[in-house]
Amino acid sequence: MPRGGAARADVGAWLAVAAGTLGAFMATLDISIVNSALPTIQGEIGASGTEGTWIATAYLVAEIVIIPMAAWLERMLGLRTFLLLAAALFTGFSVICGLSTNLSMMIVGRIGQGFTGGAMIPTAQTIIAQRLPPAQQPVGIAAFGVTAILGPVLGPLIGGWLTENISWHYAFFINVPICAVLVTLLLLGLRHEQSQLHLVREADWLGIVGLALGLGGLTVFLEDGQREQWFDSSLIRWMFVISLVGFALLFWGQVTARRPIIKLKLLIDRQFGSVALMAMVLGMVLYGTSYAIPQFLAALADYNALQAGKVVLLSGLPSLFLMAIVPVLLRRVDIRLAVGAGLLIMGSSSLLDSSLTAQSAGGDFTVSQLMRGVGQILGMLFLSQAVVRSVPPEDAGDASGLFNAVRNLGGSFALAGISILQDKRLYFHSRRLEETMSANSQSVQDYVGSLAQVVGDQQAGLRLLSQQIQAEALVMTYNDIFWIMGVGTLVVLPLVLFLRPLPTNTGPAMVH
Repeated sequence: MPRGGAARADVGAWLAVAAGTLGAFMATLDISIVNSALPTIQGEIGASGTEGTWIATAYLVAEIVIIPMAAWLERMLGLRTFLLLAAALFTGFSVICGLSTNLSMMIVGRIGQGFTGGAMIPTAQTIIAQRLPPAQQPVGIAAFGVTAILGPVLGPLIGGWLTENISWHYAFFINVPICAVLVTLLLLGLRHEQSQLHLVREADWLGIVGLALGLGGLTVFLEDGQREQWFDSSLIRWMFVISLVGFALLFWGQVTARRPIIKLKLLIDRQFGSVALMAMVLGMVLYGTSYAIPQFLAALADYNALQAGKVVLLSGLPSLFLMAIVPVLLRRVDIRLAVGAGLLIMGSSSLLDSSLTAQSAGGDFTVSQLMRGVGQILGMLFLSQAVVRSVPPEDAGDASGLFNAVRNLGGSFALAGISILQDKRLYFHSRRLEETMSANSQSVQDYVGSLAQVVGDQQAGLRLLSQQIQAEALVMTYNDIFWIMGVGTLVVLPLVLFLRPLPTNTGPAMVH
């Protein structure tokens, strides 16, 4: 039933909405399902801590590339065929991840998951718009909003539970039965549409190739640059060149393509440019904290994957409560006030986490996680509404794709930045702590002597001291990471002044 038709949707329409919502939930769940299980996965596939960030980053980068392409692929293949293909491939790549025995195999699987999972996120909104009448669309939007929030916060909990009670492999194998249900719903709820394969010729291939090469090359450059000593490495030099060529192709596509894959000129608009920059920073905080917190708890508080997942889940609790009053918030609260409050809360939550100690545990993140739940709704929800209000109606789809891309790009930058900071700041803080401990100092000698008495000999005492220094340096490193995310969020706070109030007589717009 097309939008604007009958007053009420039939069973088939609701099955289609359920399919779109389930697909979006699965895609957002898998963004973070590896976060709490990452230390276990790294150990089993032989990846270092910095290499392990690739497992999370690969998914985000692939999503950035595919989301702007989703509308074109949907028109070319037909909605049902497109989603059936995406679900089948997502299942296959999930199995590859679950069977992975090395980092390369895992990254290939995660890239495939990102490409196919990212395709299912914007199409969920298409189904709501096409199959539900305007009077019932708020129900579909609310269901979609809940899954968009629940996915990332439930991911670490589900991944942690499966890792501790069964095996980390099942954090990926769980997608097999979910995809079976999804395929059934798609077959029942959506009708077959004729493919339009001639649209292949109309695609912005320069932009598509450029986006993939540019973002892929830039991600490798940032992720591996520190470990490979930057331009001393031929790999990093090649990645730098590839990213430059990629972005050159992307910009050339902007000039020559009839319909560019991603309309970058929208960023020139003052309001939309401000929205995009704030979304990027919020993406950094959302994805950065959901990655950093489990790593901190595993390394310093000896938390297992399930315990870390429960801590991450805390941020979802206030989000679920606030989602129930979203329509009221959108009508009554000025967007500048809401986004400003969201940024302030998100920034403050990160600064709150910048004073951790070696004795910090999950309870020390309770307040900051609850604050993030509130800040996420106020910031992201109102920004998503500003996206389609800040551009002409014909550009709403492109604006939505660009908004999603910059948000995920912020998450990708955050993970790459965390990897770099972990290397550089850990070394820096370790050396500084060692410099304060003179071997001739009587207090240092007494302390090492007391450690030797506890562990049995002098060498064991020195090793224990070295471990304590590394632990303190690691705490300082994570404090630096949270401080940078907090300050970065507060820096973009003045951009809220460029936002225009939302219309008071319209319902929520659909954008993820």
